[in-house]
Amino acid sequence: MSGRYILSVDQSTQGTKALIFDRDGALLARADLPHRQIVNAQGWVEHDPEEILQNTLRVVRLAAEKANIDKNEIAAMGISNQRETVAVWNRKTGKPLANAVVWQCARAAALCKTLAGSAALVREKTGLALSPYFSAPKLAWLLQNVPAVAAAAQNGTLCCGTMDSWLIFHLTEERAFKTEYSNASRTQLYNIHKLTWDAELCRLYGVPPESLAEVCMSDSVFGTTTLGGWLGKAIPICGVLGDSHAALLGQNCREPGSIKATYGTGSSVMMQTGTRAIHSSGGLVTSLAWGLGGQVHYVLEGNLNYTGAVITWLHKNVALIAADSESEALARAADPGDKTYFVPAFTGLGAPYWDSEATALLTGMTRTTGRAEIVKACLECIGYQIADLLGCMARDSGLAARELRVDGGPTANAYLMQFQSDIAGVTVAVPNLQELSGIGAAYAAGCACGLYDPAAGYTGLQRKHYTPAMPEPRRQTLYKGWQQAVRQALTHG
Repeated sequence: MSGRYILSVDQSTQGTKALIFDRDGALLARADLPHRQIVNAQGWVEHDPEEILQNTLRVVRLAAEKANIDKNEIAAMGISNQRETVAVWNRKTGKPLANAVVWQCARAAALCKTLAGSAALVREKTGLALSPYFSAPKLAWLLQNVPAVAAAAQNGTLCCGTMDSWLIFHLTEERAFKTEYSNASRTQLYNIHKLTWDAELCRLYGVPPESLAEVCMSDSVFGTTTLGGWLGKAIPICGVLGDSHAALLGQNCREPGSIKATYGTGSSVMMQTGTRAIHSSGGLVTSLAWGLGGQVHYVLEGNLNYTGAVITWLHKNVALIAADSESEALARAADPGDKTYFVPAFTGLGAPYWDSEATALLTGMTRTTGRAEIVKACLECIGYQIADLLGCMARDSGLAARELRVDGGPTANAYLMQFQSDIAGVTVAVPNLQELSGIGAAYAAGCACGLYDPAAGYTGLQRKHYTPAMPEPRRQTLYKGWQQAVRQALTHG
């Protein structure tokens, strides 16, 4: 295939990034555009899908300008995207019927309670816990509460899709309505064993099967795009993955037992389990890692609602720090003996607790607890949550983590990374590049179009390693304190 460059778009919760890679896999340029976080008084979280689409078209041009490349030498495009967030639109006009409901949004919590009797069925077919976190309850809520969505379902013009399918539909010349295995497996409508949309689950949630996208291999050609007429010739979109799955691929976690953690707004911790689907007894979920080279692989995964977003909250909501980067210095200055814990259950708790009604909690403060100690507790809650998930993975898989490959903005915080290594008892490997989701999508697209070698993995990373340095008795004491704080936050005790 002609062309010297790969374009990758990472459509994430806070914004949209475009990345340009050369034929050797080197990152040449990155551009970013944020989009609005639409949060109402009830804490419901939405995005404007039209704004995200327009930002995507704008940001690819910005990246190409930064890279100073001939845009007509772009060989192919990959997409990684925020998962579980769902858009609904009219198949004929392409116009959205409502704002996209973001993965963080728990508006469907009451609806999930009415479906509690089907929780075992849902887990058996999808590998997922019944929770408003996933796409299907959000779609059920939209169908029940937004008349335009219900009307489109009735007249056969409804498209329901995760953000990859929204972008593919609107970017491709063919108006392709497609998704791929990793995104489909996170909807709670897809049977991960039979590899098909599940009619019984569609009936359970009231989602018309005909409103769902065609599911393809992650390295399929999803369609061709000129990116709104910007390119002189159409290029294939031929690598699509949910962002956490893309990061897993970008981290080269392709062997069973390899683990990565993405520190974004929330966090995803994933263990690759190969062609075997392992069902968790400890609150984790089972998903499809991807479909590549004609074969599907599975993962064990734990998802956290608030990790990096806790630092954003410290900065933008309660003004305890003037910039995100200030958190590291404050944590180092804090009294190491302070026993404050912060449980960030702003919209409930995800894995391994799955309590959508849990509320956030700051506990253990004394008269000497101050700003630095609170910031330290907020940083450390990220490490504790990741440690929770690593412990579950070791028990479910029988494989103990020795190295945790990490990515995302908070990994630049050396205090947090050392604490993560200490409290989890593992080596933490921090790459020199932070665009792992975009790297994974670019690698999948580059392999699909013949520019990269599928056997080699992405070779453009160097890693800094943090090793455990905390005495074991102190680690156990701190972790027991965390578990006690979580019990206080849970509505079921």
